[in-house]
Amino acid sequence: MLRTMVAGGLFLLAACVQPPHPPQSATPTAPTPPVTAEAAPVRTLLGPPSALPGFTADAAALTAFRRACPALGKRVDRSGLTRPEDWAAACADPEADPAAFFARHFTAVRLNDGQGLMTGYYEPEIAACVTPAGACRTAIHALPPDLVEIPLGPFMADLTGRSIRGRWDGQRFLPYASRAEIEAGALDGRGLELAYTADPIGLFFLHIQGSGLLRYPDGSLHRIGYAGQNGHAYVPIGRLLRQRNLVQGPIGMAEIRAWLAANPDEGKALMRENPSYIFLRRLAPELDGPPGAMGVPLIPRANAAIDAETAPLGTPIFIDSRIDGQPVRQLVIAADTGGAIRGANRLDLFFGPGPEAARLAGALQSPLSATLLLPNAAAQRLTP
Repeated sequence: MLRTMVAGGLFLLAACVQPPHPPQSATPTAPTPPVTAEAAPVRTLLGPPSALPGFTADAAALTAFRRACPALGKRVDRSGLTRPEDWAAACADPEADPAAFFARHFTAVRLNDGQGLMTGYYEPEIAACVTPAGACRTAIHALPPDLVEIPLGPFMADLTGRSIRGRWDGQRFLPYASRAEIEAGALDGRGLELAYTADPIGLFFLHIQGSGLLRYPDGSLHRIGYAGQNGHAYVPIGRLLRQRNLVQGPIGMAEIRAWLAANPDEGKALMRENPSYIFLRRLAPELDGPPGAMGVPLIPRANAAIDAETAPLGTPIFIDSRIDGQPVRQLVIAADTGGAIRGANRLDLFFGPGPEAARLAGALQSPLSATLLLPNAAAQRLTP
């Protein structure tokens, strides 16, 4: 997919490419090679969803799918599996029974052997203040106007949907400020501060999740969401902790946060080793969840992030896995993407806000058996 051209120049540019939307993962996961035309997943038709062992669908999944419908007729599917018109019949059907609805309009398809990994993400809450005071001095930044995003598709067809981000100094296109540079004051004095917080570790994890809630001293809550990213490659600090043997045993979000809190100076330096920085924006108060990559509010445990290069956004996915030690078989709707969510059968389940959501998402790393439900018209094109 990424080619070396002009002494590797285009490869170096493309290596900085980030997907359009977090979440990212703080914990170490097995690396997944990038999908190329030569290594596309093997797609196997399995028949009607009702034939899947333990198949079930609930009202939340149906609601999540219908929320995605307005975008499905407009999006370019980077996986190449669907066309906008494939979704029309399902999106027009008022059927109220979830199982009957999905059985009528979809065909089960497996990518490779269907086996993969499921992790989780959530909507964090951090304490905030409007102006800097006392310990509340870590800025929460809006998207800088000089951050430029350049689509690569016009330069090379197989990079369609990819882009690079940086800044133009009048003569050259340069990398944007890194996390360390931003935290050292690279954006100070530009009026980009949405708010401030006394919890830099909490803000770091809010960046990883891609959205969150700010709680002000008067008790009010304000939702903020992803506005952009500085173009630097994401580095999971959990992997660094493991490589350096700084944490023994399993490394999940709780273990990472505990180490950062116990080692404030070393923790600050470690967080800066992830040069990726997320810019945020205030979201409309009427939204009942953070918007995912499709622009619609996410529903806890009914939406998930996937790799849009291997499966279409909007796709129902029947998952067979474990959450908190308990077996789970359910239908979720792919409505988001993430920097660490790469490859076939890689899924990041959204858990919503609150401490319990944080606990479940932070601990989740479970083997996954995943089955896509493609619109019937799209599945028919896969028939030999």
